[in-house]
Amino acid sequence: MDFDEAADRLYGMVPEEFTSARDALAKEAKAAGDAALAKRIKALRKPTVVAWAVNRTARARGRELGRLLDLGRRLRDAWRSQDADALADAGRERTPLIARLVRSVREEAEAAGHPLGSTADLEIEQTLDAAVVDEDAAEQVRLGRLTRPLSYSGFTPAPVVRPAPGPAARERPVPKAERDKAERERHKAERERRIRELENALAEAEQAAREAERGRADWEAERAEAVREHERRAARVETLTAKLAKAKDKLNAAEHRLEVARREETNAGRAARSARGRAEEARAALDEARASGG
Repeated sequence: MDFDEAADRLYGMVPEEFTSARDALAKEAKAAGDAALAKRIKALRKPTVVAWAVNRTARARGRELGRLLDLGRRLRDAWRSQDADALADAGRERTPLIARLVRSVREEAEAAGHPLGSTADLEIEQTLDAAVVDEDAAEQVRLGRLTRPLSYSGFTPAPVVRPAPGPAARERPVPKAERDKAERERHKAERERRIRELENALAEAEQAAREAERGRADWEAERAEAVREHERRAARVETLTAKLAKAKDKLNAAEHRLEVARREETNAGRAARSARGRAEEARAALDEARASGG
């Protein structure tokens, strides 16, 4: 198992299965001796429901999503080349294609037993729109490993307007009321965008806090198990140390016994040789006496 395989498996699951499955895969990697992989897997974050729904759609409807990502490539190319016709064509395709994909994301979520709330459409649209405009966002969506919805706050490509030939037309002054209204609407849109960003940041921070707390609890359990294992090993070492001391005492006694036995064996050998010598002398004397008596 490598990291990509683990990530694809996890982000293809329903949200409620993510954390337990992630922890199991991390333990599996650790048991296999790959601590670095285990750490990377453990760091993966649970997706929000909307992010999960987009991930699921990327897997289940890759061809449909591919059309949107292809549109994004054409739009970015047209913007770089300042091709007004291509930009206009891409712009006409963009809105209906995103609308169809929003419905597809909803359908996929509902089919998996997780119908989305009424506020989800905006987050889905922002995510898909980011994938159209931004190449990095497109790759994140394509991989299907989002942890939260995306948003794009940079400059959005717009059609290039070519000036018409002939003398410039005199612009009609915009009434102050209209300017004020436009300014209010701009401020309102900016405030709403900022609120959405802060809400997303809050959700992300709260999720990170929950993940960190679960991680802390996991490591607390790991530490407790390590303490128990250390105590078991220490007790075992103490027992083995005592047995080793007894074994050394027995070995020393056996070595002493062996030394005594060797020494006594040597002495006994000498005594036996001396006794055999005396016996031979006695036998010779006896034989000599018998011979002289005859």
